[in-house]
Amino acid sequence: MKKTSTIICPILSEKSHGLSEQFNKYVFKVNKSANKFEIKKSIEERFNVKILKVSTMNFKGKTKSMTIRSDGNVLRTTGRRSNWKKAIITLDKDSKISLVEGEF
Repeated sequence: MKKTSTIICPILSEKSHGLSEQFNKYVFKVNKSANKFEIKKSIEERFNVKILKVSTMNFKGKTKSMTIRSDGNVLRTTGRRSNWKKAIITLDKDSKISLVEGEF
């Protein structure tokens, strides 16, 4: 797998920001088929950091329903969001990733 297709995007939230400040952990949305070794290699090459640990979690996509109104008719449709995978990366105490400043 290519290193560009392994990492999809960083997850920037209050919880992930707290993890990065307190424990030097960073959260990424990654490809569903990527394993821990591929994720580690990809992030180490891309950001030039030393990774101590990689934790992954799989999430099932939610079922969503939508109401469409057209010409007096009411139509109800249901769909499904795609499944996705999250990786939490623990870095060495000397390493940092600057995601907010546009390094990603």
